[in-house]
Amino acid sequence: MLARANVGYVLALALGLGLALAATALSQCAVQAADYPVRPVHLLVGLAAGGGTDAVARIVADKLSEQLGQRFIVENRTGMGGNLANEAVINSAPDGYTLLFTGPNSTISMSAYKKLPFDFQRDTVPVAGIMRFPNLMVVPPSLPVTTVQEFIDYAKANPGKLSMASSGNGTSVHLSAEMFKAMTKIDMVHVPYRGAAAAYPDLMTGKVHVLFDNITGVIEAVRSGKLRALGVTTPTRWPSLPEIPAIAETVSGFEATIWYGIFAPKGTPPEIVDMLNKAANAALMDRSLLARFEALQGLPMPMSSRELGGFVRNDVERWRKAVEFAGVSIE
Repeated sequence: MLARANVGYVLALALGLGLALAATALSQCAVQAADYPVRPVHLLVGLAAGGGTDAVARIVADKLSEQLGQRFIVENRTGMGGNLANEAVINSAPDGYTLLFTGPNSTISMSAYKKLPFDFQRDTVPVAGIMRFPNLMVVPPSLPVTTVQEFIDYAKANPGKLSMASSGNGTSVHLSAEMFKAMTKIDMVHVPYRGAAAAYPDLMTGKVHVLFDNITGVIEAVRSGKLRALGVTTPTRWPSLPEIPAIAETVSGFEATIWYGIFAPKGTPPEIVDMLNKAANAALMDRSLLARFEALQGLPMPMSSRELGGFVRNDVERWRKAVEFAGVSIE
């Protein structure tokens, strides 16, 4: 009987100690969240310096520095389509000092990469939406089409004779074209390049026939008349280019919105996530930031953490269908 009492006492003591430790840990997290940030925050970007993703990350980092009184330092960690940066953030301490700035490359990777050592949705916490913009469907002026429907009709009349350029296998540029190909049931040959810009000379001369490039990169070639724009990949017309139809006006349900957002490692205290979300949404109302987004043909994408999570779930599913149709498999 005494032994049982002793066992009960030990268990009660252990339980009490465990609860005390848990309370202490929660208290420490609360203190850390209340003081956050007390040192510089690293914002990891998985794509190269000087590109569109990097440019927007630096604009936002500057504004977050102003909002929260600590430096937000952009760090480019390239490789594996951005997944080296994803892995570095996921494996970092969940304390709000290492964050990820990413976009569709992360949602595409969920289905395109077969052996990733992490799950982007499971292992990150959505923090804040930042910017959205379309890809632009462009063709050489020599191609005898001026509308999306004319392009579809021409492709069906010439099966297998048209080629679609891309910035590489499994990119949003490639998969936007694959999505279009699947939904219109046309036959085109994929020609990947080392980046979309490398495809421009061949596209302008008609050696390849269509490209679905980020609007930021291709808009000047359209304005100069070197390429012809047929449609934007967002569900509706883009405000800065109202004269260019949405592809969805011809191909019902077509959408390939390009976006940027901020994510934290799983386990980051909700108070820190909320603080970052509020700071990001406040930054997205800043006139100077909005002017810089406008120059990049982008629109702000303010969201709560929960809304960004739902957006990501839908984006993963949208790209999964394109990945499966294209048969993309990256080891």
